[in-house]
Amino acid sequence: MRILIVEDEKRLAGTLADILNAHKYLTDISYDGESGLYNALSGIYDAIILDVMLPKLNGFEVVKRLRREGNHTPVLMLTSKTEVADKVTGLDSGSDYYLTKPFETDELLACVRSLVRRQGEILPDEIGYRGVILSLSTCTLRCEERSVSLSSREFEIMRLLMVNGENIISKETLLLKVWGYESEADDNYVEVYISFLRKKLAHIRAGVTIETVRKVGYHLGIRD
Repeated sequence: MRILIVEDEKRLAGTLADILNAHKYLTDISYDGESGLYNALSGIYDAIILDVMLPKLNGFEVVKRLRREGNHTPVLMLTSKTEVADKVTGLDSGSDYYLTKPFETDELLACVRSLVRRQGEILPDEIGYRGVILSLSTCTLRCEERSVSLSSREFEIMRLLMVNGENIISKETLLLKVWGYESEADDNYVEVYISFLRKKLAHIRAGVTIETVRKVGYHLGIRD
């Protein structure tokens, strides 16, 4: 899952990214409200962590504009402003949760999990497809007694493929969801990671593989 961090304190933004990356979330960082709003409007994020006191555009205004544009990505407002009135303003602006600094890592992660659930997506610990199981907590792929670990990008690609099953996912969608809106990654990156995943599926002797639909994208299919 991809999360946008909008935080002008670069050290804190880096710490947030490190925490989330360590738990297999993919992250992008914006250091001011204007660029944060622009990136958020791309619609590729599963959640947004948004500071209040930002250059160019404050967090309250960012979330107001997001909601006005019909973007309903869950927003966690993260700020040192602890007054009740500020919390009320943040929630009334359209944010989903308000967390004050300093915070505990476990509390932050619990908030992020809660935000994702609020999208209406009930997150099981495992996703299954034709005998192949993807563990969301351990980022492993298994078939019967055989298993293999996945990197964060392998995991996210496999998650998207398994959720969609036989439905085709375009390369453009994979690039946006896995590498991010501002990444310079191209189609070759997707092809390389698809190759890695095919080898890992073969390693665990899965009955499925990743099929290419030329000039369109990829989907899961039954291995010959």
